[in-house]
Amino acid sequence: MAALLYIHGFLSSPQSFKAQQTQRWLAENHPEIDFYCPQLPPYPAQTQSILESLVESLLPQPIYLMGSSLGGFWATWLAEKYNLQAVLINPAVQPQNFMPAYLEVDLKSYHTDDSYRLHAGHIDEIIAADVPAIRTANYWLLVQTGDETLDYRQAVQKYAACKQTIEDGGDHAFQGFERYLHDCIEFFQHTER
Repeated sequence: MAALLYIHGFLSSPQSFKAQQTQRWLAENHPEIDFYCPQLPPYPAQTQSILESLVESLLPQPIYLMGSSLGGFWATWLAEKYNLQAVLINPAVQPQNFMPAYLEVDLKSYHTDDSYRLHAGHIDEIIAADVPAIRTANYWLLVQTGDETLDYRQAVQKYAACKQTIEDGGDHAFQGFERYLHDCIEFFQHTER
């Protein structure tokens, strides 16, 4: 058995399109892989605690990480902490740079009625989770140059020595992501230790 942990983006949820798409595809094509996608708050320390608890409950079975946007930041943090493989979809590289715009305002989840408020201390928490050096063989970066939310070039630079797929056009949601699901599972299974 193996587990795939899908980590959604900022203010998103397990109801996100790619999370749902991945869950359905796995159920049809790889029912032996258990799918997990926890609801994560925008609070970094809480998110770390949720993700750590989940990963530690799943070990020692193989765990595959998939992270979109801010979820890509968290997938990188987990991949380094536990030496796991990760597929990153238009990942946030330095979320501390865009977080100030979200401080001290009422934030709403895209898919639920949950509301949040970030404070300056949350930026310190995200900086503390930033991973400057990475095990390059553990990653596959998927980016589209038309990402309207994040500068894809930051991810291309950070993951320069990793497997990369850079598509012209597209958007932050990564159009046509389902085309890569088969290859993602191949990547995970061929890089398992």
